Amino acid sequence: MRLGILAVGHKLPDWVAAGCAEYVKRMPRELPLAVTEIKPEPRGSKTREQLLAAEKTRLDAALQGYSRIVVLDERGADLTTLKLAGRLEAWMREGGDTAFVIGGADGIDEALKQRADDCIRLSSLTLPHAMARLILCEQLYRAVSVVKNHPYHREG
Repeated sequence: MRLGILAVGHKLPDWVAAGCAEYVKRMPRELPLAVTEIKPEPRGSKTREQLLAAEKTRLDAALQGYSRIVVLDERGADLTTLKLAGRLEAWMREGGDTAFVIGGADGIDEALKQRADDCIRLSSLTLPHAMARLILCEQLYRAVSVVKNHPYHREG
């Protein structure tokens, strides 16, 4: 099984890219993680719906080969690290590659949200997209460490 983070956006600060690369490197061979940047649609005079539709087209192309789609959204399920680890463990048993989708500044197209297998949120706070990407990388590594009984995560 492989994990992918598909994130609309570009021009990450170097420290975010370095942080994501560190957690990608730490993932076990049997559960590789890749972070893919999806080009945001230039704003210009386009409506929000036009922007989201264009980004959805790019996301759909990047989602080829993934059998499970997890959308990150402010209205998604609020998970603890242990609950995320439980979901990850279940997905590992079921098999199939899993993509986590982080939308751009205007969010994610509603049709893509409806198609998703799961919808989660990282925080009740509004996070910059770069931070959301880094936090998701770290939390996926932390969840794997819980599943594998690695001492990285300490509870209590």
